[in-house]
Amino acid sequence: MKAIEPHLPVLPVLIPLFGALISAFFRRGTMAWGMALVATWGAAAASWLLLAKVLATGQPISYLMGGWAVPWGIEYRVDVLNAFVLMLVTLVGAILMPYARKSVAHEIDQHVQAWFYSMYLLSLTGLLGITVTGDAFNVFVFLEISSLSTYVLIAMGRHRRAVLAAYQYLIVGTIGATFYVIGIGLLYLVTGSLNIADIASRLGSAPPEFSRPILAALAFLTVGVCLKLALFPLHVWLPNAYAYAPSVATVFLAGTATKVAVYLLLRLFFSVFGVAISFKTLPVAQLLLVLSVAAMLIASLSAVFEENAERMLAYSSVAQIGYITLGIALANQSGLTGSIVHLLNHAVMKAALFMALGAVVYRLGAARISDMAGLGRRMPLTMAAFVLTGLGIIGVPGTAGFISKWYLALGALEKGYWPLVFLIVVSSLLAVIYIGRVVEAAYFREPTESNAKTKEPPLSMLVPILALAALTIYLGIDTRVSAEIAASAAKMLLGGLK
Repeated sequence: MKAIEPHLPVLPVLIPLFGALISAFFRRGTMAWGMALVATWGAAAASWLLLAKVLATGQPISYLMGGWAVPWGIEYRVDVLNAFVLMLVTLVGAILMPYARKSVAHEIDQHVQAWFYSMYLLSLTGLLGITVTGDAFNVFVFLEISSLSTYVLIAMGRHRRAVLAAYQYLIVGTIGATFYVIGIGLLYLVTGSLNIADIASRLGSAPPEFSRPILAALAFLTVGVCLKLALFPLHVWLPNAYAYAPSVATVFLAGTATKVAVYLLLRLFFSVFGVAISFKTLPVAQLLLVLSVAAMLIASLSAVFEENAERMLAYSSVAQIGYITLGIALANQSGLTGSIVHLLNHAVMKAALFMALGAVVYRLGAARISDMAGLGRRMPLTMAAFVLTGLGIIGVPGTAGFISKWYLALGALEKGYWPLVFLIVVSSLLAVIYIGRVVEAAYFREPTESNAKTKEPPLSMLVPILALAALTIYLGIDTRVSAEIAASAAKMLLGGLK
């Protein structure tokens, strides 16, 4: 253990990377699933150890690749914020893996299942790499690894429109990546460095004539990352991608991909530009605030009118991203704490909801709301988990979603933006409507002929659904793992603001 401990920062990236390579050589999906299970749980163990170490020492962990000193070499740097995000991503992946075996076998042809798991592990590698690296260009490399493998995952969907959804995401993702690399190029011209911490220190002492390229870099990076995290109105790729991807891919992406993009936005805003630019003199926060409120309301309203339950939850995700970016726009302790804690809470809740719909797809072959009539009696445990996590999305007290919205409301009141509290409540009421439509169909309609003999999914799928539903309640009662760590991360980020 002592020999491994110094290399902990690199293990969450190396384990799934080598797992992806090995999975590609298997011809049987079951063997590839076994490899993915081992790799995902190995990355999760390394991430949890990193989080424990950072919390115990209170200091960031630096790992230099190849022995090259900063800023010339690539540095992996782990502090309380990205240790929290590493834990989040690997937690979703670890709980998802037992669920994946039956779901993937049902939705994906046997001869390509090994490739699915290989692409899943590559996507996981990219997301963890973005989170742990301290090099801005290395972020771009991992961003491309994650994106390219994600396009393949979506294209493997059971629906004939999956390929089109993957193509739409490819176009938007390429634009976002291009904007990101242009922004990094501008920062390199100003600072001569690609190390994130070094860029921040050099920006703070940049001469006044560099103010325009710095602002241009901020604009390019903000748009590029917001395309990746699907901030309204840059979310056009997300509903189709979630609706037509394989169920396992949808659960994974909904729980992790947009959260890592939000982490990147936090890192850029507060750890890089926050030391060089006073956000109070720029309209960045105000613009982000307006777009966040639009996401909360318009996306929730779109979800109300969706008949396809997967697209409904996709629009719900856009609205929930609005909550997260709202806290970033508030840029105070309570608002940022709400944003960061909602990264975990939303990942858990939305993964559970999409898992429940995946179980419906496993039994019925589709997840339209009209097809779910009477499922409350035919799949009582699955639908009970859906209701519990749906209450979390609404923000009912005693659930994880309430904690997030409580901190966001506090942040708005501290800023004097009391109308925002009203808008948060309105968005929550819209969530009552779209979650309520599923509840009404499942519990207050008679089963149709097509689902009259439907039963619960296999135990390997049901247990992860129930585990995430239980976690939704636990995180709403015990906030030591979520809110306290989020508050520490928020304090650290705000300490870098100018």
